[in-house]
Amino acid sequence: MKQLGIINGPNLNLLGKREPSIYGSQTFEVYLDALRAEFPNLEIKYFQSNVEGELIDKLHEWGFVMDGIVLNAGGYTHTSVAIGDAISSIETPVIEVHLSNILAREEFRHIDHIARSCKGSIIGFGMDSYRLAILAFGN
Repeated sequence: MKQLGIINGPNLNLLGKREPSIYGSQTFEVYLDALRAEFPNLEIKYFQSNVEGELIDKLHEWGFVMDGIVLNAGGYTHTSVAIGDAISSIETPVIEVHLSNILAREEFRHIDHIARSCKGSIIGFGMDSYRLAILAFGN
């Protein structure tokens, strides 16, 4: 059975509560259950942290054993060279996702320090961005 990991960064623990006009009103836990039901042939592991170093540690841990990682680094996308370096340092392919279209938002969100290290990026499709990333790995 293929193993995929989903890593969510800062403030994504507040999905369903945080700015629902941008991020929607569904919690990630409810969505994760739906993903697991849609892809029963995959083992989907999940990790969320608001701490940059913990995200890097999880990339290092999963980056040599998983078949793929879906990463929503949240605000660290625009600031963390270290997360980009961590992705470059592992063997497992990573697909970056964002719920909103970061290129249609504030100017500072147009800077992306992790995309160069990723297999690809999926932005702007809300929660469906995660499903599209899983499909991109070819379940």
